[in-house]
Amino acid sequence: MISATDYDKLGLCVEGGNLSDNKLKQTEVPQSSKKDFWLSLPQYCLPQHALSKLMHWICRIRNTWFKNKLISLIIRQYNVDMTEAIQSDVNAYEHFNAFFTRKIKSHVRPIALGHDVLVSPVDGCLSQIGFIEQGRILQAKGHDYSTLELLGGDAELAAKFEGGHFANIYLSPRDYHRIHMPVSGKLTRMRYLPGKLFSVNPRTVRGVPRLFARNERVVTVFETDFGPVALILVGAIFVGSMETVWHEGEITPPYTKDILDWVYDKSNIRLNKGEEMGRFNMGSTVVLLLPANAPVWKADWKAEMTIKLGQALT
Repeated sequence: MISATDYDKLGLCVEGGNLSDNKLKQTEVPQSSKKDFWLSLPQYCLPQHALSKLMHWICRIRNTWFKNKLISLIIRQYNVDMTEAIQSDVNAYEHFNAFFTRKIKSHVRPIALGHDVLVSPVDGCLSQIGFIEQGRILQAKGHDYSTLELLGGDAELAAKFEGGHFANIYLSPRDYHRIHMPVSGKLTRMRYLPGKLFSVNPRTVRGVPRLFARNERVVTVFETDFGPVALILVGAIFVGSMETVWHEGEITPPYTKDILDWVYDKSNIRLNKGEEMGRFNMGSTVVLLLPANAPVWKADWKAEMTIKLGQALT
């Protein structure tokens, strides 16, 4: 088990640590993102985990009037398409989180076929998509972060994705919030990495250096016909709660300052392409990593394009 102190030595930001925040003062912010940087600055002062715990409680209030008002507000504000949901009646949801993680009809998200076809694991926006070069992943114009940081300092695992491909997919409040398999694979390990809970909206992604490698996240690794594939569930403010289908209960909360590891080599947990693997209890970002010998992204996918679960990425 690695402590938060050891984690900070990697240049990663952990709640209670200060190394990354000190480094931030030395980070040159590109001119194009300086406005976003200053607008994001107040988030450094927020009690991010306390606010997320409060939101976790609010989203599970069962008072009929309160939860129905909150659900109706989000539907109107974000133009949520309830015709896709298996349960379209807001009164039927026991609390807001049940609505937010609602199931949708299978036929509205057909899964692209083909052995060499990897699909989007979620609904969302492709904030960035491209190649992993010299161990670096593009976050936004002028910002990148290392695969080593993202994976919690595991050099052996990070090396498996050198020269490979990545996709960062942002889920807004209007999107479907269950996460599915981009390709069939056997689960080999899972890591919980403690960290901050900055917002992952586009402005903050442009304004906070190395955000995805600083926020709390859950790394899942699958062995596939193309080699290892990693799905990283990145937490955010109000989104400090993530689940997977194989782990009993929520991975967070409660929060911890230690890295936690689970190894599944002997468990024989295999999930097929398109099968559900987890969920966000509120919106956030998924980072998908592929090795160098995996099929290459289709050329027509560009940053800031909308994507749906099951659409072909390769």
